[in-house]
Amino acid sequence: MPEDLADRELQPVRCGGRATPKPPGAGQRRNQCQFRGARTLYAGETDVRHPFAPLGETPLHSRARLRSHFAEEPTRTTGVERFEPVGQVHETADPEMGIYELRYAGSAHGRPFSIPCLFVVRVRDGLIVESRDYTDHVAFARAFGRLGNLATALVADPR
Repeated sequence: MPEDLADRELQPVRCGGRATPKPPGAGQRRNQCQFRGARTLYAGETDVRHPFAPLGETPLHSRARLRSHFAEEPTRTTGVERFEPVGQVHETADPEMGIYELRYAGSAHGRPFSIPCLFVVRVRDGLIVESRDYTDHVAFARAFGRLGNLATALVADPR
């Protein structure tokens, strides 16, 4: 995997008034974490999927759609005091393919959390062109106080 991508994995920013490592491009805004700049890791045309999304996945096929996806994040992460991806990149026999094994460690609403994730990415010219993001969505909902909302949505889902 190209080193320039690995070099961009963590950037120090402020969230909730404290300097903390954040996902790529995270910014500051009151007590919310933002991921607007993370889209710069992706190619203009990409294929990002979340196979374990509890309400079904919506593939993200462009940097513009990723911009929209990441712009929604602040409204879903209110109350975060700390948010830090902790993990490692595993190389594969395919020079374009990498596996990022991580956990999001942090605290929200005064409670610590640790959320396991696994991202399988294909990188060309230093940009992600394909990604499969396997994340524990129930742990995210629990950490950010949205477990009741998720349960209600799952009960209402006609599938």
